[in-house]
Amino acid sequence: MKPPATSTTAPTPQTTSTSAPAPAGGEPTSGPGATKAIETNWEKFFNAKTPVSQRLALLENGSKFAPVIKAQAGSTLALAATAKVTHVTLTGTGQASVTYNILVGGNPALSGQSGVAVYQDGVWKVGDTSFCGLLQLENAGKSKGLPSACKG
Repeated sequence: MKPPATSTTAPTPQTTSTSAPAPAGGEPTSGPGATKAIETNWEKFFNAKTPVSQRLALLENGSKFAPVIKAQAGSTLALAATAKVTHVTLTGTGQASVTYNILVGGNPALSGQSGVAVYQDGVWKVGDTSFCGLLQLENAGKSKGLPSACKG
């Protein structure tokens, strides 16, 4: 008779029948767990109180954007800006469309923005195309001067 199996890892959060369990060491890829992870991570990324290292980890290909994230970290606008997710639609196991508002000082500055979340390395992240779009908007609509990661 075999002894019962034991686990040395932290327990996985309970999921419903409409939600896939989290992959080993990762966030759920479907259902309400994935939607919640996307909302939480998106809002953390756009919060200046979140350390730069965590913000880079919440952005698709974040290391490619390290110089711009670090440069923006101390700007007055970045310190006052946050994001509020208003809707998430899972479009596959590795991607979701996100509708969100950018708030400055708690007041809507950009409402109804469309973005993309991607599942990378077990984490739902702000898609680099979404971040590049905001950088371009901040740059008066011009792509000149944007990070090379935005030109691909």
